[in-house]
Amino acid sequence: MGERLTIGETNLAKLLGGMTPVLHDAVYGFASVTSAPQGLNSLMCFREKEGVTIIAETHELEAAGIEYGFRCRMITLNIHSSLEAVGFLAAITAQLATAGMGVNPVSAFYHDHLFVPEERAAEAATLLQALAREHAT
Repeated sequence: MGERLTIGETNLAKLLGGMTPVLHDAVYGFASVTSAPQGLNSLMCFREKEGVTIIAETHELEAAGIEYGFRCRMITLNIHSSLEAVGFLAAITAQLATAGMGVNPVSAFYHDHLFVPEERAAEAATLLQALAREHAT
């Protein structure tokens, strides 16, 4: 058996103060299908008992004839967060909730990514940049 490694930052203060939120230009949508279509350039697929959730750019989904919801943009929190970090996404989502904004977070191996409503994406990025400045050392 391999050694158990903790990879990435776990300290909440360092995570909040060191993150650099980056708002991406692409517009994404969430869809649910019975199986992931071949050739679709999806950002993420997640299998649930009800179907496969796909996150992909809206133009990709439209070209494939896939109905989708939640037009959103992605903000990447550029800090290598540990998958075992405690409270990071809770602090982030609380900040957005205070502004009355929903968010769909996705944690990947190196970074956390937030999918926020398209029409409020710039506002979300500004709120997260302020949160980082508030916690910077």
